[in-house]
Amino acid sequence: MEEKDVTEIRQHYDDKDYVIKAVSKKGKLLDYVSEKLKDDEDVVRSALEDDGEALEFASDKLKANKDIVMLAIKKAPWTACYASERLKDDKDIIMESVKNYGQTLYFASERLRNDREIVKTAITNKGIIIKYASFALRDDKELAEIAVKQNKESYYFLSERLKQDEDIKALIKK
Repeated sequence: MEEKDVTEIRQHYDDKDYVIKAVSKKGKLLDYVSEKLKDDEDVVRSALEDDGEALEFASDKLKANKDIVMLAIKKAPWTACYASERLKDDKDIIMESVKNYGQTLYFASERLRNDREIVKTAITNKGIIIKYASFALRDDKELAEIAVKQNKESYYFLSERLKQDEDIKALIKK
């Protein structure tokens, strides 16, 4: 971020029209606007259209807005980490994120860490992330095979039963 941009946005931090124009070009300038504008849906949408990572600077209220969070995730899948706790338990939000960023499983609610579809999607693009799945799903042979094929290190996070499974052991040797 250029100092000139930060200085200018600070001078206009509460001017909605100015801020919308600025954050639509450099979304992370949202960090320097008034709390009121960080809570303004139009302003935050403008910032997110440019840079999904700007979700970090949105108000807690907007981090609990499914449409806002979904917009951020489509631009930057890892930003699900900024979602409200309620949205970290929303299957649509977490699924959208794990499709491209398996690590989001780490931020997902306990309930969704036990959701087979979510876990399968997450480990398909990042096998090692099985370590954040529920114990029950770390004992699922199909999921274990997907994870180990994607990343052999995943083996260490499987259930003790599956670590002894001959098919799983064979995948490690490939």
